[in-house]
Amino acid sequence: MPRDKTESHERLLEAAKKEFMEYDFQDASMRRIAENAGITVSGIYKHFKDKEEMFAALVDDDLSALMSQYDNFQNVEYENAGSVSPDELWDNSDEAMWLMEYIYDHFDSFKLIICKSQGTRYENFTETLIEIEENATVEYFRILKDRGVSINDIPRKEIHLLVTCSINAMFETVIHDFDRDEALSYCKNMDKFFKGGWKNLMGL
Repeated sequence: MPRDKTESHERLLEAAKKEFMEYDFQDASMRRIAENAGITVSGIYKHFKDKEEMFAALVDDDLSALMSQYDNFQNVEYENAGSVSPDELWDNSDEAMWLMEYIYDHFDSFKLIICKSQGTRYENFTETLIEIEENATVEYFRILKDRGVSINDIPRKEIHLLVTCSINAMFETVIHDFDRDEALSYCKNMDKFFKGGWKNLMGL
């Protein structure tokens, strides 16, 4: 009777995750993955064409869902910026907490993406998210100005640096292996810090 390919596929993914976590993508060994999964190296290629495809199988679904939900979240923020008072919008926004909770609901995937993905197409994930957040911040400011809300001008270069600080500050919890409770507590404080800073810079 042939072996259950689904079972061997799952064993292979578990072995791959363990290998990537310990050695990072670039130093991960297909031989060790095969040994830990109980198959031959050639057997790996019946499941995945290469090491990066194996890495993608571990992270792609969670990352795609994050980016889709992030886009939806930004659209809601734009709609609110057109109708809600700036103070209410800043005070009621839960973007940081939502993002942190999502990351910790799928911690292994984002540990791999943020810390272990050098050499893959995921290695620029942080920079991609910074670019998206920077563009969203600029658009948010434009909407407020179109509404006639008086806010200070902040140079685009400074917006980029401030957004970079906030995104990197969030991902530090993953880098330093905070547990969920620690990360959410930190996120509340971080959110207060950055919200207060942005409101002050905007003159609100």
